[in-house]
Amino acid sequence: MSAEFKTVSILGFKVFSDELIKIPVEGEKCRVINCSISPNNYSIAFKDKKFKEVLQKTDFLMLDGVYFALASILLLGKNIKKNQGPDVYQHFISRLNQTSGKAFFLGSSKEVLQKIEERIKKDYPRITVGTYSPPFKKEFTETDNLEMIREINNFEPNILFVGMTAPKQEKWSLQHREKINSNLIISIGNVFDWYAGTQKAIHPFFFKIRMAWLVRILLRPEIFKRNIGNQMLFFWHLFLMVLRIKKIPVNMF
Repeated sequence: MSAEFKTVSILGFKVFSDELIKIPVEGEKCRVINCSISPNNYSIAFKDKKFKEVLQKTDFLMLDGVYFALASILLLGKNIKKNQGPDVYQHFISRLNQTSGKAFFLGSSKEVLQKIEERIKKDYPRITVGTYSPPFKKEFTETDNLEMIREINNFEPNILFVGMTAPKQEKWSLQHREKINSNLIISIGNVFDWYAGTQKAIHPFFFKIRMAWLVRILLRPEIFKRNIGNQMLFFWHLFLMVLRIKKIPVNMF
């Protein structure tokens, strides 16, 4: 990553900590923005070495929830700028509207994608929208991947938004980056459902005061129960690092 971008290297990951406007939409190659580094995904990456490598090789790695930044504050005395999925989506979709750009949405169901397309026509009328709902399965076949790439490249979007579950969306974006005819690939996961209105969106106020995690627990307690083990692993590792019992990992990329 160019030195012109401010980043914070923490727990083996280089996290973007700068103004989003500095990231150009145009470019000679396709770059990936993953809004993915969180206590939960840190723990998944600790167990899944491929996922860890993907996050480390991501062009622009953003926070997914603010509490990963706690590690940076406690271990380095540095905060990480809050650029979460909703912030990133709002920023780049607004920029596309200003330039009459093209956005492609890959992931989720046809119903959700239709709602996204309908809302964008009202909110951002200058944007041309394309969508594709991939088959719902744990792993895609080579045929599935070729079909997705074909749909995207025929549309030639300025930005490809990917909304699948982690770590599938991050792995897919980085694996196929060189084959995608787009300037940016942005993995934003649950933002698809929030923007479509199929899940209750969290008010921006709670993101501002860094309490969106609590609202998310109240709205979807099943997600919290499913991820509690991963959350505890992150905080346990952080506790050991603060006490200097566990070595702080270094980003090798």
